[in-house]
Amino acid sequence: MTNFIPIFPLSIVVFPGEELNLHIFEPRYKQLINDCYAEHRAFGIPTMIGSEVMEFGTLVSVSDIKEVYDDGKMDIRTSAGNVFRVLEVIKELPDKLYSGAIVTYPENVIDINPDASRKVLIALKELHRLLKITKEFKKQDGELVSYDMAHHVGLNMEEEFELLQLMREDQRMEYLKRHLAKVLPIIREMESLKERIKLNGHFRELKGLGFE
Repeated sequence: MTNFIPIFPLSIVVFPGEELNLHIFEPRYKQLINDCYAEHRAFGIPTMIGSEVMEFGTLVSVSDIKEVYDDGKMDIRTSAGNVFRVLEVIKELPDKLYSGAIVTYPENVIDINPDASRKVLIALKELHRLLKITKEFKKQDGELVSYDMAHHVGLNMEEEFELLQLMREDQRMEYLKRHLAKVLPIIREMESLKERIKLNGHFRELKGLGFE
């Protein structure tokens, strides 16, 4: 299915199911948000890397306009839906400051594999333990999918964008598993290094080799 949507390119990756808070200050995007909110219409956030608008993004709906300031700037809450692929960017729209795009929605398999999810979650919790980070998810452990965990495993934006382009849950879980398998040994070694540095200069009880 193809569709026309207004677009709001940003240097972020938005995953389906994500709740995103935005501060809107540019005139073109103030107009976009006002139009979409009044018409109960979704808009797209295609990822920008550098100055380039990438081919994939996520459809987003305005769930609430939290505050409107005297100068028209606003704080909004949004919720993310389907992943889309950009077929054509339409830079100029009649009587509009913002741009749009013709997009299609690739088939996206989000079946939960409890065993794969559990393994990734165990590794993720180990990462957070080592980094002394506390993260609370809004779902039960058995309900978590790759999109719920993706922002919390330490991916850079290019890696998050690679994940966004994967259209099967087993592929996404495998991507997260491999990433965590790569970074966990590095973090463990850093923790070991920190402990060795802490010991330097302190009195230590060392047992030497005893000769008979």
